Amino acid sequence: MQRVWSFFYSALVIPAFWVVLHLLALFQPKVRRGLRGRRQLFPRLERQVQSLTGIRRIWFHSSSMGEFEQAKPIIAALKKKYPEIDILVTFFSPSGYEHSRTYKLASLITYLPFDTRANARRFLDLLRPTVAIMVRYDVWPNHVWELRRRGIPVLIANATLRRNSSRHWPLVRSFHRTLYNVMSAILTVSRADLEAFIRLGVDPSRVRVIGETRYDQVWERSVEARSRHLIPETILRNKRVFVVGSSWEEDEEVILPAFRRLAEGDRNSLLILVPHEPTVETLDRLEATINHRLRSIRFSALNDFAGENVIIVDSIGILMALYQYAHVAYVGGSFRQGIHNVLEPAVYGIPVLYGPRHDNSQEARELIRRGGSFVVLNAEDCYVQLKRLMTNGIARTEAGQAAAHLVRENLGATERIMQYLEEIIRSS
Repeated sequence: MQRVWSFFYSALVIPAFWVVLHLLALFQPKVRRGLRGRRQLFPRLERQVQSLTGIRRIWFHSSSMGEFEQAKPIIAALKKKYPEIDILVTFFSPSGYEHSRTYKLASLITYLPFDTRANARRFLDLLRPTVAIMVRYDVWPNHVWELRRRGIPVLIANATLRRNSSRHWPLVRSFHRTLYNVMSAILTVSRADLEAFIRLGVDPSRVRVIGETRYDQVWERSVEARSRHLIPETILRNKRVFVVGSSWEEDEEVILPAFRRLAEGDRNSLLILVPHEPTVETLDRLEATINHRLRSIRFSALNDFAGENVIIVDSIGILMALYQYAHVAYVGGSFRQGIHNVLEPAVYGIPVLYGPRHDNSQEARELIRRGGSFVVLNAEDCYVQLKRLMTNGIARTEAGQAAAHLVRENLGATERIMQYLEEIIRSS
């Protein structure tokens, strides 16, 4: 069956995908950046691999920055135990690649080449990995099949499979069953994920429950973040702080009216707003929207703070540290395509709000079940929940403790993955 699907994928899917990408590039700058970044990819790789010195090479592939965050605790543990190994990191998304090019523990960071058979062969001829680790879901068949043909172990870390995933559709199901059954191992986040892969038709001997390394990563980052003092105490004194992380315009249409009502009744309310993409256009739009009835200041201008009730963050890479100031947090994306990382605020023991589109996150669903987070459907919902949590200290504390307990109970996945990887490394 693999030959049939390999032919279908290479002869029909890949050419169609190539055409679609180039059409999207006409309208979407992010797609254009990804295509541009792959120009002269192999000549660059030929120069980069010359600097590799390790006998063993561990290849991590992530779709984007969020998935790479889940790989980081594994990479750190590997480098601590085997400092001589080379870590090879690839991305599909330009956002992941662009934000991670300076990652110090990697020996090589690059885009993954487009998934043709010839590219997969040429790529692996150059990199010659000891083992390949695909993070979460971004599995490219021709690269996987070529790894398997060469006898190189390939596994998925933090694997998930939702009930409503398109991978359950009849023909898609057959394709993925064939693909996953060539994997050396599928290391799942939960027992439910393990059972879902088995129902899909994956050989049970290939599937193990390991857990979610995102918990380990967010815990480690929170420890570091607590030492960063980004906002002066004079600004925060006596304030009730609402931190909104990774917001899109659809989120802001709900959040801003709710906060405006809260601020009208409580002068000590402070909103720290962190847009997902702090472009000049986004910042100008937010200021124009906010300054009708509220007063805002940009984070970069805090030295001139004069009692504004909204801080618009115009920097990147500091959201994790900003959550430590929150009494209540909101995580963006959930009125758009899907929610961003809910564990980043949860680790601080604060209640979390978000919108209806959160099925992409098991952590978001579990937080709701435990009472650590609350779904808001519109601005009125957001105001009611925000006011309740801001004014009711008992409710806020109970929800925050439930959020923090979820993180603490799920630490340790990195150590379990290391135990599995050590078996492969020792035998290589």
